Amino acid sequence: MEKESKYFPYKNLDLGGSIALHYGFTPNETPEIKKVDLDHSKALLEGDFVENEGENGALLPLHVEEKISVLRTYIDRNMYSLPQPVMMYFKGPFKGSLSKKSHSYPRYGDLEIIGNPKSIAEATLIKTALAILEEYGYKNLCVEINSIGDRESISKFTRELTAYYRKNIEGLSAHGRQLLKKDVFELISLADKKSEALKEDAPKSITFLSEPSRIHFKEVLEFLEKLNIPYKINHHLVGNRKYCSETIFEIISHAEGKKHPECQTLALGVRYDGLAKKIGLKKEVSGVGISLLLKRPAREKVVAKIKRPILYFVQLGFEAKLFSLEVINILRKENVMVHQALSKDKLAGQFSVAERIETPYMILIGKKEAMEGSAIVRDMSTRSQETVPLSKLVQYVKKLGA
Repeated sequence: MEKESKYFPYKNLDLGGSIALHYGFTPNETPEIKKVDLDHSKALLEGDFVENEGENGALLPLHVEEKISVLRTYIDRNMYSLPQPVMMYFKGPFKGSLSKKSHSYPRYGDLEIIGNPKSIAEATLIKTALAILEEYGYKNLCVEINSIGDRESISKFTRELTAYYRKNIEGLSAHGRQLLKKDVFELISLADKKSEALKEDAPKSITFLSEPSRIHFKEVLEFLEKLNIPYKINHHLVGNRKYCSETIFEIISHAEGKKHPECQTLALGVRYDGLAKKIGLKKEVSGVGISLLLKRPAREKVVAKIKRPILYFVQLGFEAKLFSLEVINILRKENVMVHQALSKDKLAGQFSVAERIETPYMILIGKKEAMEGSAIVRDMSTRSQETVPLSKLVQYVKKLGA
C-alpha cells in the first residue's frame, strides 16, 4: 500500500479554500448547472430573493439552481456513501447559473454542508465565512439571522400572515395586493412605502416555530454568543418557503466614518432541507450553504501546500461543542490543522474515525474542559495524556510536530 503523503493533494489553493479546509470543508470543482437543474428550479424561482435593507432595499438572489446542482452532484458522485456530513468548498461562481442582470452580485465562492440537520452546521458555515472575510480585511461584521422553521412552522406562519394582510388589505398598494394573491411571503420583502407600516406590525416567523425548530434556532444563537459573534434577528429574512427551511442568515459589513453608515452584504446563507424531494430524490437530504458575495482580489493569495493534520479533535457534550469552533479557530490562526467530526455527538463514533485514519494524537474536550478553558492531549500509541490550558495549547501541539 502506497504511503500517504504528509501534504494534502491540493496545489496552489486560494486563501478562502485553505481557511475552509481548517474547518473540515473539502475543496471541490464547482458543479456545472445542467438543463435538468434549471427545469427543476423554474417552479421555485418566484420569490427566490431575500431583502437586503442595507442597500436601498435591494433583493439578493438565493440561486436555487445552484442548490439543486449541489444535491444532484451529491447523488451523482455517490457522496451519500461517504462519512456524513459532506462538507464542500466551491471556488468562484457556478457554471451555467441563471443570469439575473438586474441583481448581478459578485460570487467569490460557496460553502455547502450536506447531510447534517444539526445547528452545528450553521455555526460552522458562519464561523468559516467570517474567518475568510476577516482574512480579506473586512471589518465591523455582523450576522443578521432569522428562522422560518420546519414544514409545520412554515404552514402556521403562512396562515397567520395571510390572515393579517387580508384583514389590512386597504393598507396595501396595488402591487402589494397582487403579491398577496401570488405569495404572501413576497410582501415581507416588498420595498413599498405604503406597505412599510403593515410590514413592521406583521406576524413574525419565529413566533410560530415548532418545538424542534425553536430548539434548533436557540442552539444556533447559542453558538454565535459563545463565539462572540455580533448578531441581530432580522424578521424580514424569510427566503423562499417552497424550499427554504429553518435558518436564513446574512453577514453584513458596516462602513465606518460616514454620517450615514452604509451596509454591505458579504455573505448569504440558507438551509434547504425541504428541497431534495421536490427535485425528485427518493428521500430528504439535509442541506445548508452560504455564498460569499464579494469580488475576488485581482492578485489572489495562494497556499502552495498544506500539511496534513497529526491531531484529531474530539468533543463530548453540547458545552464542548459550543467551545469547539473557537478552539479550531485559535489553532487555525497559528496554522495548526486538525481532523474533526463536530457533527457527531458520541465518543465511540469520533474515536472510530480517529483510529481508522491513524492520527498520532488526539485533542479531547468535554464539559469540564470547556468550563475550565483547557484541553486533553492524548498520545494514541502510548495512551498517555496531559491536560493543557487553552492559552498553551498551540505551543504544546507544535512541539509534537503539528
